[in-house]
Amino acid sequence: MLNLGILISGRGSNMESILKSIKRKKIPINPAIVISNKQDARGLEIARKLGIKTEVIESKDFKGSRWEYDKKIISVLEKHGVTPKNGLVCLAGFMRIISPEFVKKYKNRIINIHPALLPAFPGLDAQKQAIEYGSKYSGCTVHFVDSGVDTGPIILQSVVKIKKGDTEKTLSKRILAKEHQAYPEAIRLFAEKKIKISGRKTIID
Repeated sequence: MLNLGILISGRGSNMESILKSIKRKKIPINPAIVISNKQDARGLEIARKLGIKTEVIESKDFKGSRWEYDKKIISVLEKHGVTPKNGLVCLAGFMRIISPEFVKKYKNRIINIHPALLPAFPGLDAQKQAIEYGSKYSGCTVHFVDSGVDTGPIILQSVVKIKKGDTEKTLSKRILAKEHQAYPEAIRLFAEKKIKISGRKTIID
């Protein structure tokens, strides 16, 4: 069975939805470790209550390169069996850009979720960008991580209609509800080996 490592920085609501789906046996994967780059991340306590091991690799005062920091992350992942051959790494509100070396080592084994319909509105404040642009629809995208920002092959997308009078807060809330469905589903597809990558496209079996 695959081993799962989840990287968080805050409350980790997507992490929680993933872990609960695993507990309900909807995803055939072993939740091996949750790693936070912040000591006070609320998601750490949620993970512990769900019986998942946690570790903190504080990034606040780290002076080295991104790769030097990521090597610390990788050492913890590998210690818990989340390897490039038998692991999957999920970014769940992890507020760091990971290094190209990390991406290369775990090629097509790191996935992320973004609160927009990529390739529209990558980067920060995607919900605000969508409203200000006048988009009629937004949503979320689960994608593989590559060396760009929100540019990896798309696995799943879920659409949310933007309502008249929507604010960043109200739209974000509705998108988050879709994220909690899409992310566990994408992990299930990966764990069941139903995703194939062809160029920058994914093919779902």
